[in-house]
Amino acid sequence: MSVQHQLTERHRNILKATIKHYIATAEPVGSKTLIEEYDFSVSSATIRNVMGHLEKAGLLYQPHTSAGRIPSDEGYRIYVDKLITLDQKSAQNIEKSLEKHLKQQTWSFEALMTKAAKFLASVSGYIALVTIPQTNQLRHLQLLLTESQQIILIIVTDAYQTQSFVIDSVNQDSFSESELQILSNFLNHKLKGKYLSQLPNLDWEDLDHEFKQYTDFLAQLLQNISENHLKSSYSLVFHGIAELLRQPEFSQPEASQMLFDLLEKQQEQICPLIFATSPYSVGKTKVRIKIGSENNLEPMRNCSIVSSLYHKGDLPLGSVAIIGPTRMLYENAISLVESTAAYLSATITA
Repeated sequence: MSVQHQLTERHRNILKATIKHYIATAEPVGSKTLIEEYDFSVSSATIRNVMGHLEKAGLLYQPHTSAGRIPSDEGYRIYVDKLITLDQKSAQNIEKSLEKHLKQQTWSFEALMTKAAKFLASVSGYIALVTIPQTNQLRHLQLLLTESQQIILIIVTDAYQTQSFVIDSVNQDSFSESELQILSNFLNHKLKGKYLSQLPNLDWEDLDHEFKQYTDFLAQLLQNISENHLKSSYSLVFHGIAELLRQPEFSQPEASQMLFDLLEKQQEQICPLIFATSPYSVGKTKVRIKIGSENNLEPMRNCSIVSSLYHKGDLPLGSVAIIGPTRMLYENAISLVESTAAYLSATITA
């Protein structure tokens, strides 16, 4: 049975209060604080017992032996998934502010995205990122088998840009040169003219019988195309370094330098992280939230990322994201990111 199903209502309420208080103060939370500031109508001993249970479950921990408790990444995950309540009125106020700050008579992609990033950073107090896309369409692709039996994919876009890369994690021995040529012909027939950002979401369930055996390979191939395209074709606009330095978690240079280096020098690693075409939903929102150790990049292990796609019609063009400490005001970040992505989608599509 999962942890969240083992929590009673009292456990959930005390976990929620502990996390909210820690987010607000950045100070470990003890039972005395919860008794004084929240109306639980139970004894301090009862709250200590519940906090002990939450600690054993891995949702809270003590940074020091004599300190109060703070949330773990897993505690934040349950808080985000099960315990927060999004404020519809707050979302409406954000939409009005976006209209006021971003509306302009004429705009370019870059100018609009830059204004959006500045707005998000100033309102959230965290780093805001917006990807500026290049909407490349596939013109031609070719699968080749090397002498060392590696499979190389060459793609040409409608702008005549050429990219090539090795296909990862494939059972190379199962493909001959003739099979790869047949697959190349098939893929050119099916995919020519499609946007590269669309490719990972294509459904291969209705493949002709003779291609059924290649379903897994095709899905992986298209994911590789999308990821490599992101690394080479997307640029980031970001703002909010000064805002993030005001957070206690980043007040020491060593705590922030790796993150800033990642943003300034290794943007090709960030883009695939925030541009995901299968959003993780919180309630009815269309956002992805990755918390602390859920991030696979080392400089991001002490951070949370809240991101959402913006579209032109049904085509995902790019993403909006906020990066902050795991001690993030998630309700506000979700509303900001979702509203900004919706505003950009509406503006671009209009």
